[in-house]
Amino acid sequence: MSTPSDILQKYWGYSQFRPLQEDIVQSICDGKDTLALMPTGGGKSICFQVPALMKKGVCLVVTPLIALMKDQVANLQRRNIPAAAIYAGMYYQDVERLLEDTRRGYFKFLYISPERLQSKRFLEYCDGMPVNLLAIDEAHCISQWGYDFRPAYLEIAAIRGYFPNIPVLALTASATPKVQTDICDRLLMKQPQIFIKSFARYNLSYNILQEDDKHAKLLHIMQRVNGSGIVYCRSRKRTREIADQLELNGISASYYHAGLTGDERSARQELWLKNQIRVMVCTNAFGMGIDKPDVRVVVHFDAPDSLEAYYQEAGRAGRDEQKAYAVLLYNTEEVEHMMENVALQFPELPKIKEVFQCLVNYLQVAVGSAEGVYYDFDINDFARRFELNMTMTYSAMRILEQEGVLQLSESVFLPSMVEFVVNKDTLYAFEDAQPAFEPLVKRLLRTYEGIFDNPVPIYEKQLARLLRLTEEQVVAGLKQLHTRGMIHYRQRKDEPQLTFLQDRVSAQHLYVDMLRIRERMRTYKERLDAMLHYINNSTTCRTQVISKYFGEKDATACGICDVCIKQKVKPVTGQTFKQLSDELLLQLQPQPEEWSLLYKRLSHIKEETLKDVIQFLISEGRVGRDQDGKVYLLPAKS
Repeated sequence: MSTPSDILQKYWGYSQFRPLQEDIVQSICDGKDTLALMPTGGGKSICFQVPALMKKGVCLVVTPLIALMKDQVANLQRRNIPAAAIYAGMYYQDVERLLEDTRRGYFKFLYISPERLQSKRFLEYCDGMPVNLLAIDEAHCISQWGYDFRPAYLEIAAIRGYFPNIPVLALTASATPKVQTDICDRLLMKQPQIFIKSFARYNLSYNILQEDDKHAKLLHIMQRVNGSGIVYCRSRKRTREIADQLELNGISASYYHAGLTGDERSARQELWLKNQIRVMVCTNAFGMGIDKPDVRVVVHFDAPDSLEAYYQEAGRAGRDEQKAYAVLLYNTEEVEHMMENVALQFPELPKIKEVFQCLVNYLQVAVGSAEGVYYDFDINDFARRFELNMTMTYSAMRILEQEGVLQLSESVFLPSMVEFVVNKDTLYAFEDAQPAFEPLVKRLLRTYEGIFDNPVPIYEKQLARLLRLTEEQVVAGLKQLHTRGMIHYRQRKDEPQLTFLQDRVSAQHLYVDMLRIRERMRTYKERLDAMLHYINNSTTCRTQVISKYFGEKDATACGICDVCIKQKVKPVTGQTFKQLSDELLLQLQPQPEEWSLLYKRLSHIKEETLKDVIQFLISEGRVGRDQDGKVYLLPAKS
């Protein structure tokens, strides 16, 4: 029988596990319910993929991230491991086929969204499905006290009744002790084994900078820190503005947000992954599931509203264990605005009902209809047309989502659909009269089984390749066939989609549990307070502050965050520090110097003191250190 190490070597080519991975794998192999907390990029997927491959049957993987599903399925298939995904937006026939194939044992992994997990059709197929493990990614979403609560996660425990003897593995990168307990309770875990990898990242230098001109400071950072970078912003508009500014100053950059088409997002992400774009300026839509180890700097242009979100996003820097920087830029006005925004984040019931009424008017949805129907939805256009505050609008819709009324997805992919709507005699007569359309018609009939009787998904790129045409020519041909009444052609959708999870009710009968909403507001304030404490802290190592927040009490000081560096140079202040720094800068005037030569020439200064002075001057942007370790003088700030 294969061991975990055998599986790891066979499929991934690794000779050994990372810390904690093997312990988690063994816990699953022993049939124990398990909670694993591992930082972003810590190799969580290995923890369920290895034990699942050691057992007969299929591993159900629950995750809300469609892009991550597709990425992991593609990675498994490249390793010749059969895997598939079911998510919101797929068509009935495709879901039916995948479920039947899963029950027959054709797949080792089935990725599924939490919404699909509780559908009647899926539950019907559970009987006889050979499930060997239930893995739940982003498990913090199950807790109402977490920063990213999703109501569909609350229903996951019900699936355990169909598979009572299989273990459950819950995975997350960030959860406070309270959320950890809630995860275990909500998933009905029995004597769970809990594994927590240290939250301390000792190669990551956290820095908080109060700046009135954040644009100038960002440019300064990107000019001083070489290598790949990410800049996080709150607004889509700002991502483009900042990317353009960086480009104008000679720094290769692009922008990314959920409002771009899927093709645009994929293309930009690929260029960044290949280092053809140095800096990605983005909203928090970017980053999930991206494994790029050599990110040297992550800058938050706008402060997040929780340490959980900040830790995950900042943690995308330095996954290769080399020195990296996480920088947060803020100003007093921004912090005050975050506090004032709490009321907008949790609107009262009349405001929620107002947004709901505007929404059904905007989409023209009749009472008693629309359950399960997908609508194209541009929230910016919606808020602008009804003159609604954007923050309040998004928050109201988020509450309606958490209350199970609707779902707003920014990454639903609906493939193109075609169905012939004429009989065969009419079609043959049309081909005789319009021979230019014959190749496209025949290719549709030969390539897509059942297209004459039912709507089926078709792929324009595939047709273009088979017909030796451009994709644009194929689309134009399909549109003409539609206009002439031969087919019904519905072009693919890759823009934000809104779906109602229940038939529409009148606004006056809309039920929202406001007691629950107020409790969520209280926990939101606690998370925001913790974030603001982190920003304002000037006495405790930032790594220690983060680790303590997540329940880790014994993390040591990192020595490289802004707080640690300032504390290090405290003994060297005033006239003494000026004298030492002047001496050092004088030595660097002619040319860069190696550390050993500097120390030799300034032997009257203690080694640790000299290191502290150099580190402080580096943090102040007055000197730098190259790849060879030489210290050099930087141009004076203008």
